[in-house]
Amino acid sequence: MKAVLSVGLALFAGPAPAFDYHLKPVAVAERTWMVQGRREELSEDNGGDIANAAFIATGDGVIVIDTGSTLSYGRALRAAIATVTDQPVRWVINTHHHPDHVFGNQAFEGAEISALPATIAALKRDADSFRTTLYQRLGDAVRGTETALPTRVLEAGESRFGDYPLRLFAFSGHSGADLVVLDPATGVLFTGDLVFHHRAPTTPHSPGIGIWREQLRQVRALRFDVLVPGHGPAAKDESPVVETLDYLDWLDRRLTNGAARGATRNEVIQAPLPERFAGMALVRYELTRSVSHFYADYEEALLWADPDTTKPDTTK
Repeated sequence: MKAVLSVGLALFAGPAPAFDYHLKPVAVAERTWMVQGRREELSEDNGGDIANAAFIATGDGVIVIDTGSTLSYGRALRAAIATVTDQPVRWVINTHHHPDHVFGNQAFEGAEISALPATIAALKRDADSFRTTLYQRLGDAVRGTETALPTRVLEAGESRFGDYPLRLFAFSGHSGADLVVLDPATGVLFTGDLVFHHRAPTTPHSPGIGIWREQLRQVRALRFDVLVPGHGPAAKDESPVVETLDYLDWLDRRLTNGAARGATRNEVIQAPLPERFAGMALVRYELTRSVSHFYADYEEALLWADPDTTKPDTTK
């Protein structure tokens, strides 16, 4: 049985309304599809359709990787899967605990839901606050949504879903517990939000930019043919990893040198952006959030730093 958490508020009661998500699976490899979310923040207009979902038709059933923000989205995803395969959905994998990736779990009744142990613990911890935020931002689109917790614990290494093997990698740079999934049969790498593409990374639960950067270098060393990021389009090369790493390198330099100059948070946020990030979705929005998350740590670190180690403030 799925474990379902509820905050027990009347506000959250009632059936899920019909929200037309217009989900369209796109084939990225043999028997493998992704559904790309909008490169936006959560809003009533998009109904929470902001993250990527993906699925694999194994021959013995479908593996779904991430399920979206709401019960309605999860139902729409399940319907979209049925347009390209008649195999039943038997397994769900949650790459991490953020609400835009897990609150569609509830729509997959009968499927085994799995995640890293730290992801399950984090979802238990944050589920109520996440759902409150979803209701504030999505309105009726999220009505009826509960928290369906994963019941199968995953670990790094090879794991089988029925007879279908996947290679699992346990990281932490984005959310504290980030699962990366490689399908050896097709060469598709599903990175969750450890990798963003054409959208600025979110950092609220990152244990540190340095940790994330190092883990991206490990991801970059993996052999794959197609990369499906947590947000943004898929790619047949390492460009999404390079882009995310470049942004985090730049963010680290901006925060380090802002602290060294004694710049205020607003000054760090409002300084000009590198031209290469001009077309990146939500870059100023996410920069603002990252400054609020990390800047105090950079200011404190400056007190203990060697004055000759300040990094050049390059933006090119």
